[in-house]
Amino acid sequence: MLGAAPARALDLGSGAGVPGLVLALHWPESRWILLDAGVRRATVLTQAVTALGLDARVGVVCARAEEAGQNPAHRGHYDLVTARSFGAPAVTAECGAPFLRVGGILAVTEPPDATSRWPVEGLATFGLAPGASSTTPNAQQLIAVSPCPDRYPRRTGVPAKRPLF
Repeated sequence: MLGAAPARALDLGSGAGVPGLVLALHWPESRWILLDAGVRRATVLTQAVTALGLDARVGVVCARAEEAGQNPAHRGHYDLVTARSFGAPAVTAECGAPFLRVGGILAVTEPPDATSRWPVEGLATFGLAPGASSTTPNAQQLIAVSPCPDRYPRRTGVPAKRPLF
């Protein structure tokens, strides 16, 4: 689905580290950030990164996506953002888009019965457009065609409470 290894990637709502840790192992030339708001999950992820010997190129950030997406250290810096079971399409797009550089990819796993859940107009709000059709079942690829507007993501919790599409 994704082709060449990204230089910099972020796993949004990393949880147990899938797919972030798996892809970091698969692409040894890439640098990764595993982002999760849960302190316990971030602690376990940090231990896993150390146990796998990935400390030099994989970092763990314990923060809400809405806050990290406004942080200049992360905003617009990633070639790839992965999201597995992060949230509804509008929430995933709003929280994932700010991390991407123009041309970067937001790769999202989908439920098996997903239909067209990614409206073009809604994606455009965040500077995203549908990517090429995925050869991977249950996956959606979105491309950052322009920088995500500074007003996104909105405050913590707002994307889920008031989704834009």
